[in-house]
Amino acid sequence: MLTIEKVDVRSKKEVNDFVMFHHKLYQGTPQWVPPFIEDIKTMLNPDKHPFYEHSEAEFWVARQNGEIVGRLGAMENKPFNKWHQVKKAQFYLFDCVDDQEVANALFNRAFEWCKARDLDTIVGPKGLSAFDGYGIQIEGHELRQMMTMMNYNFPYYQKLVETIGFEKEVDFVSCYMPAESFHLPEKVHLISQKVQEKGKFAVKNFKNKREMVKMAWEIGEAYNNTFVNNWEYYPLTQREIKFLVDNLLVVADPNLIKIITYNDKIVGFLFAFPDISAALQRHGGRITPWAVVDFMLELKRTDWVSLNGAGILPEYQGRGGNALLYTEMEKTLQNYHFKHGELTQVAESASQMRKDLINVGGRAYKNHRVFRKKI
Repeated sequence: MLTIEKVDVRSKKEVNDFVMFHHKLYQGTPQWVPPFIEDIKTMLNPDKHPFYEHSEAEFWVARQNGEIVGRLGAMENKPFNKWHQVKKAQFYLFDCVDDQEVANALFNRAFEWCKARDLDTIVGPKGLSAFDGYGIQIEGHELRQMMTMMNYNFPYYQKLVETIGFEKEVDFVSCYMPAESFHLPEKVHLISQKVQEKGKFAVKNFKNKREMVKMAWEIGEAYNNTFVNNWEYYPLTQREIKFLVDNLLVVADPNLIKIITYNDKIVGFLFAFPDISAALQRHGGRITPWAVVDFMLELKRTDWVSLNGAGILPEYQGRGGNALLYTEMEKTLQNYHFKHGELTQVAESASQMRKDLINVGGRAYKNHRVFRKKI
């Protein structure tokens, strides 16, 4: 017998069952990188996650003869809807066995929840904050995911949601950039050099995390403003910006975080993260003292880097800022021990950036699709 049960987010057992189903489903899958267990539990905790200051969510599990066979969360992001003048819901944390009946039952419950709130469309997967990763993976299933910065799913997920009636909303493409062949045209270097010589544009490098902490609020505000024209944008609250930056600082290598300024105002950034996927896989989403040591060692061992967070404020994109950004990308790949780079999840709406990267040696190799359905 198939049943759909609402998760009581105040129940440690029910939250744990919801979270650990994902781990059970993907155990032994070499391409899958387990998320931190506590991070996912925080997503379900109204007292800890800043999303719940302004919005609401509900989560369900599907049980077949008492055993969990699927899970799903639905959210109403009220500031997003107000900013875009829409009535959208979003779904996230969808995981399911290869059974259309189970997927149908989960989403039908989500549709009921949406209709009760007068929402007319549901999109997803789309998480509660900017670094949660977007979409169902539809290409590149043979490749390991980039840490916890994107989702990995079995190929049959696409069939499950399309059978329900979901259609494409937007694709997020990740590009592979081999260090040995990632070279910028001399023209880009000249532009970068000239705009810095004029003294208005500059690149801020950090010596340590203390320097980053001092600029944390400015970095978060610039990050928020940079994506004002993007599909996923909405104005973040102060606590959401702090949540975002605090999570960034945990995994950041100060040498790989670059800030671009114009007359000392932050107008762009490049966030690069050494890929510690192998260590994350070894510890199964758990943070123990030995795991922390292993993470630190993997930072030095890995020859992969993720460029996840690269942008220039819209009003500075045609004034030399982009040349600076790409120059810093090249330095990240060439001046450290990395052999492989990934520009993680670039929205297809950022068409110029994708064209630029292909022109300098990058290639699209993973695709995550956000789906939508009228309800």
